[in-house]
Amino acid sequence: QVQLVESGGGSVQSGGSLRLSCAASVQTFGSYTMAWFRQAPGKERECVTAISPKDYTVYYAESVKCRFTISRDNGKNTVYLQMNSLKPEDTDVYYCAGRRGWGTVGVEFNSWGQGTQVTVSS
Repeated sequence: QVQLVESGGGSVQSGGSLRLSCAASVQTFGSYTMAWFRQAPGKERECVTAISPKDYTVYYAESVKCRFTISRDNGKNTVYLQMNSLKPEDTDVYYCAGRRGWGTVGVEFNSWGQGTQVTVSS
C-alpha cells in the first residue's frame, strides 16, 4: 500500500476552478495507476478520472469530460486534478487512490487518501 495525502479542496462558486494534489509516499510511484474518486453521502464512490503509470492513458467520467484534467509528475510522486467550470453537482468528497496495473474500479484500488471536500455553490 501507498500513503496518499490530498490537498487543494475548498469552496468555490459555480464556474470556478480548483486544483487538487495528491502526494504519494512510495518510490515506485511510477508503476501505479492513480485516480480520483468522489463520493457524496448516500451514494456509491465514483471514479472521476484515472491515469496510467507509463503511457499516461487517461479515463474521464462523462460528467467531467472537457472540464477536469488529470496529470502526474512521477519525479515528484504527485498526481493532480485540475477542475474547471465547476458545477454545484461536483460537490463531493474527492479521494485520491492508487493501484498497480490499469483499471477504474474502486475495489481494485488498495491505496486511498483521506479525502478532501470540494463544495461548489450556485
